[in-house]
Amino acid sequence: MNKNKRGEEREFYSLDVGDSTFKVLKRYQNLRPIGSGAQGIVCSAYDHNLERNVAIKKLSRPFQNQTHAKRAYRELVLMKCVNHKNIIGLLNVFSPQKSLEEFADVYIVMELMDANLCQVIQMELDHERLSYLLYQMLCGIKHLHNAGIIHRDLKPSNIVVKSDCTLKILDFGLARTAATGLLMTPYVVTRYYRAPEVILGMGYQANVDVWSVGCIVAEMVRGSVLFPGTDHIDQWNKVIEQLGTPPQDFLMKLNQSVRTYVENRPRYAGYSFGKLFPDVLFPADSEHNKLKASQARDLLSKMLVIDSSKRISVDEALKHPYINVWYDPAEVEAPPPKITDKQLDEREHTVEEWKDLIWKEVYEWDEWTKQNGVIRGQPPPLGAAVIDSSPQPASSSSSANDVSSMSTEPSDPTMTSDTDISLDSHTSLGALACCR
Repeated sequence: MNKNKRGEEREFYSLDVGDSTFKVLKRYQNLRPIGSGAQGIVCSAYDHNLERNVAIKKLSRPFQNQTHAKRAYRELVLMKCVNHKNIIGLLNVFSPQKSLEEFADVYIVMELMDANLCQVIQMELDHERLSYLLYQMLCGIKHLHNAGIIHRDLKPSNIVVKSDCTLKILDFGLARTAATGLLMTPYVVTRYYRAPEVILGMGYQANVDVWSVGCIVAEMVRGSVLFPGTDHIDQWNKVIEQLGTPPQDFLMKLNQSVRTYVENRPRYAGYSFGKLFPDVLFPADSEHNKLKASQARDLLSKMLVIDSSKRISVDEALKHPYINVWYDPAEVEAPPPKITDKQLDEREHTVEEWKDLIWKEVYEWDEWTKQNGVIRGQPPPLGAAVIDSSPQPASSSSSANDVSSMSTEPSDPTMTSDTDISLDSHTSLGALACCR
């Protein structure tokens, strides 16, 4: 990076985006809103330094209270630590304010993808594409689990793809390091993808994410949500109506009040996976990779297990015949991220203390880039290349692809995800390209 660009880097300009004002570095041009959520607004932009399209998220009022500040700190720390091709890449972090006293805004720059899985779910995918997308989900999740990070918020709008069939997991504001013996809040995952142990307040381990992946894959196969509960009680009812009431040994793991409620519900025999996922829902069997509907159905039957102690693990899923055709040790066994803050989830601070911590993170990133003369994430990682050379002008009307119009449960405050921001494309996704 030459000195002229370094000078440009510290110059900012302001632009109104919806009800918010973005004040960004001049290197970022052609901003267009592409998504919004409880934690911020996302715009696509063209980065003249990296000569590529990017996504810029402005965190929404990160210092309005301790909860927002802690989530902002957690997201920033985790994004700086994680480095895997199936997890969205952090390209830059900046603030237009020049001192801690003025510090009010945080902007996070990430890779721009083409669409989220909400759009892919409506496509007819062959076994190669379905299997490959699932493989990439599992690789990204395994990378997080290796660092003790349980995502807990996996859903179609939090998983993004490129037209070349590459996939990445995004948004970590609610990710937290795994813990044992602690009461964990049940209001985390968007309801439809919430595992039974979360619904029932049992606490959970890493394979809570496997249930969510199973629900997502089931939705890709069926073209509709598998368990469309209207509230947390109805969500449990939807699960047992289809999978059957779990046996007594599972019910004995519940606390007394929850067990009493569950035992007083009507008992359901459930349906076989052959009936839930008949062959007609799947694409034709693959001659090339010998992938079959029976294999996909078998994997779903191992993921969608109510009792988490009997549910398949990520490692086991990666070895399943429907998935292991893509197995690459460099992707599956990538070095785990090193979380520098060992008390990331246990920290409790005042808003001013959180503000000071986040300011240091932003400052350290800026100093790192000054010393190294490059921006992390350059050159673009595999699968992050953009289709068009420059973003299209923003449209004033909402489209079917616009993620900001895809919220499934806007009226329920307990369901509002603090990371429910997707990076949608400035173009339609179109057909997914062949897998590698």
